[in-house]
Amino acid sequence: MTQALKSGDFTGLAKDYSQHRPDYCAAVLEGLLGLVGKPADAIDFVDVGAGTGIWTRMVYDAGVRSVTAVEPNDDMRANGTADSQHTLIRWLAGSAEQTGLSSESADWLSMASSFHWANFDLATQEFHRVLRPGGYFTALWNPRLIEANPLLVEIEAHLDTLRPNIKRVSSGRSGITETLTEQLRASPYFENVVYLEGLHVIKMTPERYLGAWRSVNDLRVQLGPENFDAFLEFVEKRIAGMKAIEATYLTRAWSARRKG
Repeated sequence: MTQALKSGDFTGLAKDYSQHRPDYCAAVLEGLLGLVGKPADAIDFVDVGAGTGIWTRMVYDAGVRSVTAVEPNDDMRANGTADSQHTLIRWLAGSAEQTGLSSESADWLSMASSFHWANFDLATQEFHRVLRPGGYFTALWNPRLIEANPLLVEIEAHLDTLRPNIKRVSSGRSGITETLTEQLRASPYFENVVYLEGLHVIKMTPERYLGAWRSVNDLRVQLGPENFDAFLEFVEKRIAGMKAIEATYLTRAWSARRKG
């Protein structure tokens, strides 16, 4: 039976999150590194709301000078630390509003698939404090383009039969992303807003595809344990016997330079 969770609480989901969530578009990472305006090996990078470190390790592998991962959830941070044992990534407890980091200690700070959980005003004030003059903040998401695959459209449509008008909190194509450009432009802490996006296709085994659904928080909360279990059962039956599910992802990244 699926556990009941509060909105934004990924306790108990970290293993599935770590093992089954997709990577981000490598071309977007390359573009973001160029935006920072320093050689990669001169960049001190901070990933806030790092989860289990999927994006964190991508940036680490790009050869930056240092990487610090800040994650408030104990379960997610523990899995991220374990998954990063082969690296020099430093893992810390903290939040977007209170990172616990020193002032002017980072050249680039990101939140990957997590900025929608933060308080915008408090978080951007904190990021301004942590970043060095000229440093960049990036908020990015990695939503699926379900319209690229009729199977994914069918599976997503089944959600409405369980609860009509479900509102996805973290889809990366709704909510905060609809107004993020304007919010960052109006911020007293940031300027020079830049948007990048890039497509990438991932062929997932049925196990990985189902595991990615199991790692989702907002659907669990809105559907409730019983309906969420029913949804997982539907997905499992629908993909039974398939060798791979082709999923197209759109990495979307908003970046802004620290003012002052």
